Amino acid sequence: MSVKQMIQRIKQRRDAAGIGMILTHVGIVRDSARDGRAVSGLRVEVDREALERVLSRERQSPGIFDILVEIEQGKALCVGDEIMRLVVAGDIRDHVIPALERTLSAIKETVTQKTEY
Repeated sequence: MSVKQMIQRIKQRRDAAGIGMILTHVGIVRDSARDGRAVSGLRVEVDREALERVLSRERQSPGIFDILVEIEQGKALCVGDEIMRLVVAGDIRDHVIPALERTLSAIKETVTQKTEY
């Protein structure tokens, strides 16, 4: 699902009139690792149960209406390919920005494993 499709899905919620902000994150394969090594691509594995726990917890945060995520799992991704699309919808930025940061950090720390090549 594209970011545009994810946003449209959220806007179709019955309670969408209360949404004041939708924040997105798109992770992209870059040509170097954090330590500077060259990267030609990567593969991501996802712990789906851990992902559901993260999403369930963060969806209960004050002011958050929904969180949607798409992760490209098990594919050989090349530089420039999208790895993950994350969309967080909520009432105000004071709720939405921290929820996106917490969700993204939890996904990277406890849900996904990347193999760079």
